[in-house]
Amino acid sequence: MPARTTLIVAALLLGAAPVAAHHAFTAEFDANRPVKLTGAVTKVEWINPHAWLHMDVEDEEGRVEQWQIELGAPNAMIRRGWNNNSIPAGTVIIVEGWRAKNGTNTANGGHVTLPDGRRLFAGSSGTGSPLDR
Repeated sequence: MPARTTLIVAALLLGAAPVAAHHAFTAEFDANRPVKLTGAVTKVEWINPHAWLHMDVEDEEGRVEQWQIELGAPNAMIRRGWNNNSIPAGTVIIVEGWRAKNGTNTANGGHVTLPDGRRLFAGSSGTGSPLDR
């Protein structure tokens, strides 16, 4: 019996590993502060619970600002036709989304327009974002 009890306790401890919390759109982003960003992609991260797109955006004074854009979950992005090679570093894109409430250069992505004119949905569903269906 002790070996069986040890096995059960070990299984329970492994199952209790910390998990990143999924959040509602309104917890971090402001639906009243839309942004439209044009810039060059520096990196795309395919991590859970959300993929992230990083880009350099030039402001009105010509200074380059680094932005991070929260996208949908990687599995959802793949089902929409995205993959880790969809937007290579250096590609100039347009991102439409909503700015973070904390004022940082962070946004929740809604749509991404590629250089060839294709417009791809990039958001999360079920979070309460303005594009949620």
